Amino acid sequence: MARFLKTGKTKEELAVQAAQVTETVKSILDDIEKNGDSAVRNYSERFDKWSPEGFKLSQEQIEEIISTVPGETIKDIEFAQAQIRRFAEAQKSALRDIEVETLPGVFLGHKNIPVNSVGCYIPGGRYPMVASAHMSVLTAKVAGVKRVIACTPPINGEIPAATVAAMSLAGADEIYLLGGVQAMAAMAIGTETIQGVDMLVGPGNAFVAEAKRQLFGRVGIDLLAGPTEVLVIADETSDAEIVATDLLGQAEHGPTSPAALITTSEKLANETVKEIERQLETLETADVARAAWNEYGSIILVDSLEEAVAEADKLAYEHVEILTEDPRFFLENMTNFGALFLGPETNVAYGDKVIGTNHTLPTKGASRYTGGLWVGKFLKTCTYQEIRTPEASAMIGEYAERLCHLENFAGHREQALLRVRRYKKESVHQ
Repeated sequence: MARFLKTGKTKEELAVQAAQVTETVKSILDDIEKNGDSAVRNYSERFDKWSPEGFKLSQEQIEEIISTVPGETIKDIEFAQAQIRRFAEAQKSALRDIEVETLPGVFLGHKNIPVNSVGCYIPGGRYPMVASAHMSVLTAKVAGVKRVIACTPPINGEIPAATVAAMSLAGADEIYLLGGVQAMAAMAIGTETIQGVDMLVGPGNAFVAEAKRQLFGRVGIDLLAGPTEVLVIADETSDAEIVATDLLGQAEHGPTSPAALITTSEKLANETVKEIERQLETLETADVARAAWNEYGSIILVDSLEEAVAEADKLAYEHVEILTEDPRFFLENMTNFGALFLGPETNVAYGDKVIGTNHTLPTKGASRYTGGLWVGKFLKTCTYQEIRTPEASAMIGEYAERLCHLENFAGHREQALLRVRRYKKESVHQ
């Protein structure tokens, strides 16, 4: 039977924090909807101390910014983007339009149609999330989106040059130096100078995620991404140094990032706790990682790998590392995860930055019903139908009119009956 050796904050405590964020975001969105660019500028000044003549970067500005980025950094970005592009193209090739004749003369099909315009948010702050440009902008372009715009905030009043370079190399059609809720609102609602989009994608802090939630419906979204999560599943064959490193490697994202260990070995669990404390003594981001581990970290001791699967599926975490003797057992048996990382040679950092899979993934249990961002998220699978013979229309119409009558839809029934009267007569004459 599973038992918790360590737990994080309760659901009640988390709910109080979420309510405060909700109210703040709502007031900002309302203000921007009423006042457009002036409100966007006010919030940019207030939160980012950033009020340029225009938030959109010109092509000349973009080229000048890219020229300041070291050549090796450009090569690293290009390498990462090549991996993301390769995997996204492979995913797209698995999707195809179809058309089938389901009955004589009755043809049904679907087309995969790219969304027309997408707004991508690339976070900044303490961690300039360069990789998010690849994951969102580039993947949208592979999908065939015509207009892809991207926003990223300035960092301490400075332009994040590497992020701008990644946005441009990924194929962004418009780049804006704008962050936070004001960026999400501007992209979704539109202002005097920013044309709104059909869909928002990308990760962000609690306020950005809440803005996306409140804007959903007005625009489409990829998913609701909360604080990043990591789960390590380990048995007695694993070692505490790897487990601790990989837990802290995600806990450093933010002080509210959950990190969990599920293990069949109490010895490993105890060694991991000690190793975490040892590593926190020297980790450069220990202030954030320690807060996350202390407040949101958990350890679950289980009796078997089957029980580990059951507990992992209950958590439904974003990133799940498998450090067991047979990692693929979890690939075959787990159902709720954002992304799996199988074996000690693999790790979350690879997936986050360079290996080719997308790092925008479901959190807060959302992996129970959705996967992460991928090329298919930018495609609408739209159906169509075509009946090519009067005989087929009359035959379908006879079924349809009875089924419409069953539901008391007189107008629907008349649509069917009209075809029966017209086309049954034609088919008889033929």
